[in-house]
Amino acid sequence: MHEMALCESLLDSLKDAARTHGFAKVTKVRLVVGPFAGVEVEALRFGFDVVMRGSLAEAAQLDILDEPGTAWCFDCSDTVALADRLSPCPRCGGERLRPNGGTDMRIKDLEVV
Repeated sequence: MHEMALCESLLDSLKDAARTHGFAKVTKVRLVVGPFAGVEVEALRFGFDVVMRGSLAEAAQLDILDEPGTAWCFDCSDTVALADRLSPCPRCGGERLRPNGGTDMRIKDLEVV
């Protein structure tokens, strides 16, 4: 379950931000997770609760925001929205697509005290 490793990296980022910006507690974390990021959201939620225990983000609320998936179509030379990584281009039906959006997970913002 690589989601636990993602949560451990997230905790490291929260600790770094706390040192830099001088806050002591995180009450809310908002993450943007793209559909092509390879992240299982329910496993991420579970990992978040486990990894944050005893930390500055213990009992913090985790909000996960969806980001649309997009890809560049080599056949029609357009960026198109995709619901699924293996879907054909909705404009031309082409199957030569390169994802260019919705491939990452990132912190959008935090609520801190």
